[in-house]
Amino acid sequence: MKNFTKLSLFTFLLATILFTSCKKEYESIQSVDESAIQAYIKRNNLTFTKDPSGYYYNVLTPGAGADLKNSDSVFYSFTFKSLNGQILNQSSDVMIPGTFLGYTDRFTINSSPFDFVPVREVLSKLKRGGTATVIIPSNMAFGKNGIPSLGVESNENIRVDLGIYTQSTRHEIDELEIDNFLKANSLTAIRDLSRVRYIVTQQGTGVDPISSSSTLSVNYTGRLLSGSVFDATEGTASSLPLSGTIKGWDILRNFKAGTKVRIFIPSDLGYGPAGNGTIPGNAVLDFDIEIVSVTN
Repeated sequence: MKNFTKLSLFTFLLATILFTSCKKEYESIQSVDESAIQAYIKRNNLTFTKDPSGYYYNVLTPGAGADLKNSDSVFYSFTFKSLNGQILNQSSDVMIPGTFLGYTDRFTINSSPFDFVPVREVLSKLKRGGTATVIIPSNMAFGKNGIPSLGVESNENIRVDLGIYTQSTRHEIDELEIDNFLKANSLTAIRDLSRVRYIVTQQGTGVDPISSSSTLSVNYTGRLLSGSVFDATEGTASSLPLSGTIKGWDILRNFKAGTKVRIFIPSDLGYGPAGNGTIPGNAVLDFDIEIVSVTN
């Protein structure tokens, strides 16, 4: 019985030591994170508020309008950086992310899902047009594994610059994405009443009018605004009934055979929120099209 009692006591003490050492190791990571973040703030003469959970935030521009609820749709920007300024991951101003405010903590990075609660909580402090910065301790970010392929070291603290766009609807964001793309590429396009933008690079000389019942022989290349090609005829013209194409292609009724035109199609006139294959939902589409011939 005495031997059993001694063994039980030894087991209990061993478990206590192991638990305490693990706890101290975890606390030491928090302590290292805290010291590094405090040093970064002091070195750069910044002003941040510490959340009770451990992250730091600074609301730069509160924004305007009504307070946002988790069920509200928002379009937002993000830039993940290391504290030395290296950009690790960021959103694009020509493919602007949007979701419900309550889902803005969800990210896919290198095909892996991540939840960053501080991002959602800080965005929730903003109104439309607001901007903020959050510093996330490593234990709330990518942890001890990091993401070496992106340059995220083990136990690295992360800075995230955040913003909520003033636009509140998909139509407005589509217009902004197209505007941003045209400006970035020094392009000037005509805006049709349908909201499709177009640039004619060669006027056609055909005589047959194009209607919704026409069949067109066309060469085309379809891209996302990121430049990614999702479909192309690759030199062999395709025969397509205009009525069987996406709504944005109705703009071709304004042209004649022989026309070469570049068109930018808002998402609702393309594949909408569902997308199609490699085309993501709510994607603005960029087509180069040559109308080879028209059959009525």
